[in-house]
Amino acid sequence: MEQAISGLNLIRRYGLFFVLTICFSVTKAQVFPVDQKGYNQNSGVKIVSNRDGFTVAWPTGNTGNGRILLNMQNGKPLFSSIQLGKEGAYHTIIENTDPEFILTKGKRDLISQNGWNIFFDRVPLKPHQSYKINFSKKSASVSTSGSRTVISIDGVEAPNFKGKLEITLYNGQPLFNVAVVISTQIDSTAILYDAGLTSKQQPVKNISWSDVYDKMQANVNLADTAKNVAVKYRTIIGENPSGSIAVFPAPHQYFYPLDEAFNLKFVWYGNNYRKMLPGFGFGIRQDLYGDNRYVPWFNAPLGTKQRLNFFCLLSTGNPTALLADVKKYTHNDSYKPLAGYKTMSSHFHNEFISRVVLAGKPVPDSPSFIKVFKNLGVNIVHLAEFHGTGHPCGPDGQRLLELKTLFEQCKRLSSSNFLLLPGEEPNEFFGGHWLEFFPKPVYWIMSRKAGTPFTTTDQEHGKIYHIGSKEDMFALLKAENGLAWTAHARTKGSTGFPDAYKEEAFYKSDRFLGAAWKALPADLSQPRLGKRVLDLMDDMNNWGLHKKVLAESDLFSIEPENEMYAHVNVNYLQMDKLPAFNNGWQPILDVLQNGRFFSSTGEVLIPEFTVNNSHSGETIQLPADGKCNITFKVDWTFPLNFAEIISGDGTKVYRQQVDLKDTKAFGNHTFHLTTNLKNRKWLRLEVWDVAANGAFTQTVWIK
Repeated sequence: MEQAISGLNLIRRYGLFFVLTICFSVTKAQVFPVDQKGYNQNSGVKIVSNRDGFTVAWPTGNTGNGRILLNMQNGKPLFSSIQLGKEGAYHTIIENTDPEFILTKGKRDLISQNGWNIFFDRVPLKPHQSYKINFSKKSASVSTSGSRTVISIDGVEAPNFKGKLEITLYNGQPLFNVAVVISTQIDSTAILYDAGLTSKQQPVKNISWSDVYDKMQANVNLADTAKNVAVKYRTIIGENPSGSIAVFPAPHQYFYPLDEAFNLKFVWYGNNYRKMLPGFGFGIRQDLYGDNRYVPWFNAPLGTKQRLNFFCLLSTGNPTALLADVKKYTHNDSYKPLAGYKTMSSHFHNEFISRVVLAGKPVPDSPSFIKVFKNLGVNIVHLAEFHGTGHPCGPDGQRLLELKTLFEQCKRLSSSNFLLLPGEEPNEFFGGHWLEFFPKPVYWIMSRKAGTPFTTTDQEHGKIYHIGSKEDMFALLKAENGLAWTAHARTKGSTGFPDAYKEEAFYKSDRFLGAAWKALPADLSQPRLGKRVLDLMDDMNNWGLHKKVLAESDLFSIEPENEMYAHVNVNYLQMDKLPAFNNGWQPILDVLQNGRFFSSTGEVLIPEFTVNNSHSGETIQLPADGKCNITFKVDWTFPLNFAEIISGDGTKVYRQQVDLKDTKAFGNHTFHLTTNLKNRKWLRLEVWDVAANGAFTQTVWIK
């Protein structure tokens, strides 16, 4: 009553217009301020502020929208509601939840080996601490970046780390990414993180996942203490009557490098996770102890912006249908067939020969590891057998038996569309670790006693090579048209290589292919994977030698229950058909040597790449003005981030980035651009998506 009388007195004294102005100013002041300077009103995204926060709606395809209601009051859940539908008919998928993160930080060994490229580090065996990342909501902004919208909220903090929360919405899909972007001023730091959605009240009626054997599982009894679950497709799904939400990580970037691809229960759900996240939640996790061997975690160099992140995908359907949508982003965890290409993976220490066949165990008609490769869509598997289990230096009889058994089993398990090919990681003679690849079965022993000739023959094996030096090894590669390359270059047992032998005759020859690529080390601040070897590729190009880089996996056990897809990568070899095992596989080595292939994590494919109509591995003559027409076709799942034309002049490396943030999920497009490459000697192409999945071509050389 007093307020009414006061308002009436104001009208009498100052007039109605003045009072309305005051009321409007008060109302405007109560609306939460959102910085929209970088927001494009024509993006299809709608922002509405209110007293407690703001709402952002984005187009998800088929005339539908996703909508997130954000509460900016501290002490209240950030996500008041996450919805899917159309204006006036939104379905609430989940409500009153917070994105939560646990940061585990330890100490990187930067001294004993090779700095940030170290793999032989056992971080969890040294002092380390885990912290719940605190989030005190402060200022917020919404900006447009091509086809995506970035919501940025300041106020993220953990001991010795500070940063912000970023929520990225992707037009055309009910997909968004939640990331804590943090940095530290403490050097030699290694990190891990767990993440997910939590609520003081149980926010879902059901939790679902696919077990490691591809069978859907569900749990409606959600009152238990949080548990870790081994799943396939790295995904955990919360379901409500109106729809479902899937939480999953970047399919490759999230997994720090190990020698094994064990499924270490990478998702969690339940109450009071790790006794650090009160309430009920579900999300993704990392195992601190990995495979209990060398466990390097993620690099977090001083000042770098580490993106601890996870993806969410929404559906008004059930968990089975939603998981099918998640699987589309990784082609069902397999390598998509491409016309005119065959897929090849390399560097596997499965040791089937030593541990099964020669150990006298039952030999299955179709071993489980063969089924794993075929389910992945791999056409060619290049092994690295006898890595610590064989007798490479003899006794001669034992060595020859091992090789003969390897050749017999590879022949038996190969078919018209699948080749299991022999290979080893000899680690003798040249220095460091390296792989060999012969175009047919070759008998050779890694020792040569005094007086033993380079070659001998017998009735059972035919020609047998005896190798006692790098000169012998080089001669063998030339005699049998074999190839060699540096395994895990500049790290592990190849620390310092190939740099240390780049002036050697064997390395400069066409028998030494180059090096192999793997996402090692891991660094969540990088928008690409495997920088170590990509940098080496540029160095080798500037050295002037026409070397190649192929993808490698470097794994031991290959089993159906493993998390294989996250740790395997593939080479797409430009060839229409596979050679028959009995005829040898020289065409495969020819494709590698000629650079007619690209390498990929699987989500990004580059089926076409030409420079002035020439392909990778070829040499072009520049026109006088240095202009080049570059064409590349890309096929992708996650929205793309950027492409990069990398070139060099023999000394420096030049990078021309092509912004691809206008792309949406699930597309293919042929890109054309003209650039000046005057005084350059080579160039190559990389393409990366928003989850740091990517592909790279081999080099085009310039006269």
